[in-house]
Amino acid sequence: MNKVIIGSLIVMILAVGGIFMLLRSDSSDTSTNMNGQTNVSVVDDGKQIIQINAKGGYAPRVTVAKANMPTVINVHTNGTFDCSSALTVPAVGFRKNLPATGVTPIEIPPQQPGATIKGICSMGMYNFAVNFN
Repeated sequence: MNKVIIGSLIVMILAVGGIFMLLRSDSSDTSTNMNGQTNVSVVDDGKQIIQINAKGGYAPRVTVAKANMPTVINVHTNGTFDCSSALTVPAVGFRKNLPATGVTPIEIPPQQPGATIKGICSMGMYNFAVNFN
């Protein structure tokens, strides 16, 4: 009798977990959200600004930016106390513990088309990429 109850509970937990996984939103995986808004903007002085959120990982995980333009990646933290607050961007020599709450700018020189800049947390669990086209 106990085996039947335990088996039923396991099946129910797996079913609920599967439904949750199917219904969750993956909008943080790309640079365009469900409303068509992007995390990349160009300001008057010819720089493009990329917004990345750091808390429990990085969002969006992949961003598409324009090549041959100076770029600033603004990393936003808001009550971030996990390993995503210890960020490394090897291509530009950036390594810093981000503030728990705030904005940290990372200057990126103009990149050739096809280049990718990657950021990674201190534990290697979380990452993001900026692809330049």
